[in-house]
Amino acid sequence: MLNVKKLALTSAVALGLASTQVSAATEWNVSLWGKPRAFTAHVEKLAELVKSKSKGEFTLNLSYGGLSKNKENLDGISIGAFEMAQFCAGYHRDKNPTITVMELPFLGVSSLEEETEISQALYKHPAVTKDLARWNATLLMPSPMPQYNIVGVGDAPKTVSDFEGMRVRATGGIGKAMAGVKAVPTSMSATEVRTALDSGVVSAVAFAPHAHMAFGTLESAKWWTTNLNPGTVNCPVVVNTDALNDLSAANKEILLGSVDEALNHYIANYNGKTMDAWGPKLDEKGIQRITYSDAELAEFKKLVAGPVRESWIKDMTAKGIPAQELYNLVAGMISK
Repeated sequence: MLNVKKLALTSAVALGLASTQVSAATEWNVSLWGKPRAFTAHVEKLAELVKSKSKGEFTLNLSYGGLSKNKENLDGISIGAFEMAQFCAGYHRDKNPTITVMELPFLGVSSLEEETEISQALYKHPAVTKDLARWNATLLMPSPMPQYNIVGVGDAPKTVSDFEGMRVRATGGIGKAMAGVKAVPTSMSATEVRTALDSGVVSAVAFAPHAHMAFGTLESAKWWTTNLNPGTVNCPVVVNTDALNDLSAANKEILLGSVDEALNHYIANYNGKTMDAWGPKLDEKGIQRITYSDAELAEFKKLVAGPVRESWIKDMTAKGIPAQELYNLVAGMISK
């Protein structure tokens, strides 16, 4: 009888320990959209690093559209529906006005590395952290992208003035740039673009190369602008602030300490694998390359860059945002 009691006690202790070990594990849900691609390579890498460094005690469960619509990811973060998410500032400018400074047209950012450095500095600005705190969100890392260019159907715009009247899927500052040359910018999420292009809702789409490949715009496109370079979008990865604060010290260190490695992986993948595939893909589809003269581009910038910048500073200042200060931070880092 004594041995039976001893065995039962030992079993209970073992089960208790197992239960403690299970409850100690931390799982975060991460809301993304589309499918795994260059745009999500840093999140994929971060999940790999966190799991490895924590020996499986901290995991990121990545969901591509299963947790939220992409335009509602910030809302989901705010209520704790999931712990981490990616979103694009241009999807809801009023929800994150401070970071839209990175979407102003013709800023002159020249590389993914520079885009990363400037975004990370901006994310630490007190006005930006306060802005995102309204959504119980902490900015974790950017998703740096190259300058957008445009693919389209129908007659190719041989000059910038040929965009007049053209319906172009373009968000944020790129949409403002297209409006500046009298195109008709149309905002929609990336997952809606292929259908819109095929059905004639839009005639052209502004994307970075990875998105043109990932969302199928090259399947029907006839032309591509090689050097319009009107700007890019800012798409951060954020975490729920309460969830971040609730992490153990070890797991918080693992998460934050893995960001730079994840971003380095992202940049190497984009500059290498993604861009290596881009030219051959255009050739495979027989897509015409449109290259504008320096004079055409100078006129485009003249029509767009200054007016959009001044309008942004005026509007944001009226909302109590230190807009000039944020712009100076960004522009100052670019000029260096």
